[in-house]
Amino acid sequence: MAEISSNLIKELRERSGAGMMDCKNALMQTDGDIEAAINLLHEKGLGKAAKKADRLASEGLISVEVSSDFRAATISEINSETDFVAKNEKFVSMTKNITSHIQTNNILHVENLQESVIEGKNFTEYLNSQIATIGENLVVRRFVTIKANDETSVVNGYVHSNGRVGVILGAKCSSKEIAAKAADLLKNIAMHAAAMKPVYLSYTELSAEFVEREFVAFKANLEKENEEARRLKKLEKKIPLYGSKSQLTDEVLAEAKAKMETELKAQGKPEKIWDRIIPGQLERFIADNTQLDQQYALLSQFYVMDESKTVGQVIKNRAEELGGSIELIEYVRFELGEGLEKKVDDFAAEVAAQLN
Repeated sequence: MAEISSNLIKELRERSGAGMMDCKNALMQTDGDIEAAINLLHEKGLGKAAKKADRLASEGLISVEVSSDFRAATISEINSETDFVAKNEKFVSMTKNITSHIQTNNILHVENLQESVIEGKNFTEYLNSQIATIGENLVVRRFVTIKANDETSVVNGYVHSNGRVGVILGAKCSSKEIAAKAADLLKNIAMHAAAMKPVYLSYTELSAEFVEREFVAFKANLEKENEEARRLKKLEKKIPLYGSKSQLTDEVLAEAKAKMETELKAQGKPEKIWDRIIPGQLERFIADNTQLDQQYALLSQFYVMDESKTVGQVIKNRAEELGGSIELIEYVRFELGEGLEKKVDDFAAEVAAQLN
């Protein structure tokens, strides 16, 4: 029997996509003949993975794993080629298994994942066996884990029932007791974020250049809508002066307050009741002039379960009820297929290619 070298096994793995032990066994059975070994693997269905590796996997599932003590939360995106396979019980089970594996073994990067051992197999070998069984190319595209650094921190997450969007969040609290009671709030906020699609946690993450550029586009869109409203003789929308709280300096707010006082005086409102009117008007002014924040920043969005309050206000109110503070510090949102081009099959071209 010919000697089966590690280089020969490596070559067969690269060419077939089969697992290491499968390659070794195939080479032993074919006396080191690599072409015969490829055929043998193909006959056994173990070489399917390589044939599928060039197919674009843009469907799949988002999976979220939260530890029972709310101290670790992992979100992953694992792709398949079709939505049909994404609903397959084996694929669903695999995504949960891999996400749990990532969290349990503190795996931080895809490269580390590929080097890990799962169910007694090298991860690449494990994934290839799943590809062979399920019948489509499968890709672990990305994953993130956030952890509670101490007893005053808490994490939680949410994945939508269709598995196409998921969110994980982390918060720092003023005490261990408050952290223990904040998990439900975090899950509700994660549900909000899944639906409302904020890109950032806070408006402070929006650069001045981004705000300036997006505000110009925002106003242009409003002006177009108003042109149509005028044509249809409908109520026009007010064009805001600003787009983000980052633009609302102390001078801007002071000027707005002074204008409100002037208007109240002109209306004949007694000065002694101004302090009951102006705070509400200032809140309205801020809401009207922070619409970019409301679009892009989680804490500035109006909460879907109580649209009279922003997410930030909901967190603050809950913290006050508990007698302390809760600060949301980490936010990760995955939506299936973000940034991926979905393959559009040309059926006529495919048939023509097969006939040639």
